[in-house]
Amino acid sequence: MGITMIWAMSANGVIGRDNGMPWRLPKDMDFFKAQTTGHTIIMGRKTWESLRGRALPNRRNVVLTRQALVLPGAEVIHSVMEGVELAKEEELFVIGGAKVYEEFLPYADQLIVTRIRETIDGDTYMPDINWDEWDLMEEIQGEKDEKNPYEFSFQFYRKIV
Repeated sequence: MGITMIWAMSANGVIGRDNGMPWRLPKDMDFFKAQTTGHTIIMGRKTWESLRGRALPNRRNVVLTRQALVLPGAEVIHSVMEGVELAKEEELFVIGGAKVYEEFLPYADQLIVTRIRETIDGDTYMPDINWDEWDLMEEIQGEKDEKNPYEFSFQFYRKIV
């Protein structure tokens, strides 16, 4: 099994604004759904709140938080190591936010990144990644159109062992 981190980010590293996404890119949402459906997803409490407290369907939703919470439709864990243990049984997709990405990065073996080729204002940035530790396996160019107003691509990385 393993840990895959999945996110979208702008050219300047922005991944969020006001506890949401600062762009509308339906093709990325469809891509995210296709990649994560049927799998376990793990997120921080703020990401859970950005979903308005609703579990993403057809996925095992796990929330990492220090708080003692009961969340309908989600399991709660209190440490990264609990998530690492889950990944021994099944593929785990880390879906945010920034702090959760930072904490899981040392344990990740794959990254799936939607690269939006535009500078976008935001207040949440992807933590620094040493890209020398990652091998770009595949890149799929997305198509800009009236509903997807940015140049973008989907990139698949595997950790260099």
